[in-house]
Amino acid sequence: MALSRIWSGFIVIAILVAAVKCFFFGQSEIFSWMVIGKADDPTNLTKVNGIIETCWTSVELCLKLIGILALFMGFMSIAERAGGIRLLSRIVGPFFSKLFPEIPKGHPSMGHMIMNFSANLLGLDNAATPFGLKAMESLQELNPSKDTASNAQIMFLCLHAAGLSLIPVSVIAIRASQNASDPTDVFIPCLIVTFVGTMAAMLIVAFKQKINLLQPVIIGWVFSISAVIALLVFYVTSLNADGIKSFSGLLSNGLILFVFLVIVLGGLYKKIDVFDAFIDGAKNGFDTAVKIIPYLVGMLVAISMLRTSGTFDVVILGIKNIFVYLGADTRFVEALPTALIRPLSGGAARGMMVDTMTAYGADSFPSKLSGIFQGASDTTFYVIAVYFGSVSIKNTRYAVGAMLLADLVGVCTAISLAYLFFG
Repeated sequence: MALSRIWSGFIVIAILVAAVKCFFFGQSEIFSWMVIGKADDPTNLTKVNGIIETCWTSVELCLKLIGILALFMGFMSIAERAGGIRLLSRIVGPFFSKLFPEIPKGHPSMGHMIMNFSANLLGLDNAATPFGLKAMESLQELNPSKDTASNAQIMFLCLHAAGLSLIPVSVIAIRASQNASDPTDVFIPCLIVTFVGTMAAMLIVAFKQKINLLQPVIIGWVFSISAVIALLVFYVTSLNADGIKSFSGLLSNGLILFVFLVIVLGGLYKKIDVFDAFIDGAKNGFDTAVKIIPYLVGMLVAISMLRTSGTFDVVILGIKNIFVYLGADTRFVEALPTALIRPLSGGAARGMMVDTMTAYGADSFPSKLSGIFQGASDTTFYVIAVYFGSVSIKNTRYAVGAMLLADLVGVCTAISLAYLFFG
């Protein structure tokens, strides 16, 4: 019900704000922009696609997902038949059995989740989505109430949405293209924010599910992961922007090819029909992509209405006026559009970040903070629509609230670190 109320709220608020602008401020074309507007139309002052174009965009996005989902789910099917997923599940079993107590030891969902988290860490969005959808499918098999999110599904999605990522390659690349004096200066803040956000998500959900996080196994795994990340940070900080981009590409893309190689060799070793297994998995990827279309259309249309109505402008102006009244530093407010739009749309947040750099300069405080916001979380509502939609979950329980609270922790941490690192 929470998602239903939020979705309804998006639409009602957007229409009311647009009505006020139309009838009280003379913006007579705002309704047209909301319905049939196109982002590339010079007369469209919102520079955002309206409802009709957004419907097309949603379907096109799902069509593009078909190939990616078919590919990775095909390889996942080979790994499952060869026993690779169960082997991975046994490796992470001691840790995940404490964090996900409802999942039986050695269940394939553990392997799927660890592959999703690993892909996220390396910034492999194309791989993370298929692995994550496969994890949701596996967790749904254990779910006694098929239209209601289980505890394990909520924990998994909250950790996924927190977006723990090692290198914000796209942010660094954009800052370099905008001629920033040091494009990599947001690297450490981004990593810290994603780590804090992930820990916050874990704490929030664990508190709700009454999971004891002070167990030696959980503490040991968290410290071990932290140590590995620290070693990678130590190496990456010695590289320049080009070096980081090269290292990230080598590590992430090389890892994908390595995983493909290991899966195929494992399948051959186990003497399974490798190509038949791939085809079976790929068919499932196609079905999943088609299944999420209605959920994605509904969510992206509501987000489009919020943006084209000017609701975000009203919110930003209100926040700025509050902090001006309190006599506080308001430099961070100029970067807030990126933070507010990030849970709704990754592409829109990227555009907001570029706009901030263009308006204030790539080396300005707002530009650096917007870069941290962009590299520090996932698109929460996209994740909710796609992942819950893929398994037809209607009642998301407290998942939305937990994700947004973790996002808020990330935003507050990002602002604090920006003042700490950049004054």
